[in-house]
Amino acid sequence: MKSIIGRKIGMTSVFVQDGATYPVTVVEVLPNVVTQVKTMEKDGYEALQVGYEDKKESRANKCVLGIAKKANTAPKYFYRELEGDEIYGKYEVGSAIDCTIFNVGDMVDVTGLSKGHGYTGTIKRYHGHVGPRGHGSGYHRQIGSLATNGRCNNRVHAGKKMSGHWRPKVRTVLNLPIVAIDAEKNCILIRGSVAGAKYSIIKIKSTVRSSKKPFEVSPVVDYTKETVAEVERKAAEAYAAKLASQPQKALNPMKNSKKMGK
Repeated sequence: MKSIIGRKIGMTSVFVQDGATYPVTVVEVLPNVVTQVKTMEKDGYEALQVGYEDKKESRANKCVLGIAKKANTAPKYFYRELEGDEIYGKYEVGSAIDCTIFNVGDMVDVTGLSKGHGYTGTIKRYHGHVGPRGHGSGYHRQIGSLATNGRCNNRVHAGKKMSGHWRPKVRTVLNLPIVAIDAEKNCILIRGSVAGAKYSIIKIKSTVRSSKKPFEVSPVVDYTKETVAEVERKAAEAYAAKLASQPQKALNPMKNSKKMGK
């Protein structure tokens, strides 16, 4: 297993050689600099601590400056730990992990912090039922009674569903294929949507739940090298080849004779 961290830029759509369109998430993956190697003897587990995005030394505290000095690199804004037998032991302190560790067609799991909903009421927060909306009703979207049965009825018990802050949560989307990788621009295109707002930090790792039917990724169209006419011609040829490869259903003469008899 291998993993890396990046920044979610947003979503767009790309065209592939067979004429289809993929909705993709654009992830900027700058080099992850290894700042510390966690060992089983010293820390009790094996992992790589990496830093992401450079920070000015004037804005870093002494702890971050000490970590950067040991790794002989600039201070970083974000520090995360990466697990995986395919990356542990292959990188030393001060080396960089880039987006080329993955290949086009790899299935990955993406973890991010979902968007928060702010301060919400009980109806939206817990999907409760609204009151009657007829004439004379004064109860619509209120919380309702806070009383409980029993002797301890002089307080609000812990866990009562009330209005409050609907906080963001860590969410992982499984089995997303990598559509394209641009090593020059440090960019990865992942098919589908992932959790998190724009420009949030996400973690990409090899999938832990492989699907029975793997997703076949077609090459992305590069309009800087091909004209629109060439792309349309290749798409038409790919579509014709796809139709030719599919088995045709045999006609049932009895079924046709019944239709003619009617």
